[in-house]
Amino acid sequence: MAHVLVIEDDPPSLELIRYLLHAAGHTVSCATEGDAGLARARSGGLDLIVCDVQLPGIDGMEIARQLKADPARRHIPLVAVTASAMVGDRRSVLRAGFDVYMAKPIVPETFVQQIEAVMRRSIAGTVG
Repeated sequence: MAHVLVIEDDPPSLELIRYLLHAAGHTVSCATEGDAGLARARSGGLDLIVCDVQLPGIDGMEIARQLKADPARRHIPLVAVTASAMVGDRRSVLRAGFDVYMAKPIVPETFVQQIEAVMRRSIAGTVG
């Protein structure tokens, strides 16, 4: 199973995502602010990062830019899970470096399958 980092400042969203991934057998690390999430991402050992876009400290867009600029981390799939649903948000999120855009609220019945599909595409080299 995979080791997933979840960077999310909304406690109910964080707990739901953590619970779903853990119940599916994945190891889950959590951070509730951007700076802590970026530090955890840089410490290594991750297979995927699920990140909110609007976070305290540095935001998800800056996390994505920094990780994708780092040759040792750019291969880690980044999934944006965000309530931002304005016209152009998806494009901006993907342009910042996220590989996948998912709108909140997540659908618990399909969330894990979507995340696992991202991981399979990453292994196959077709994320994005």
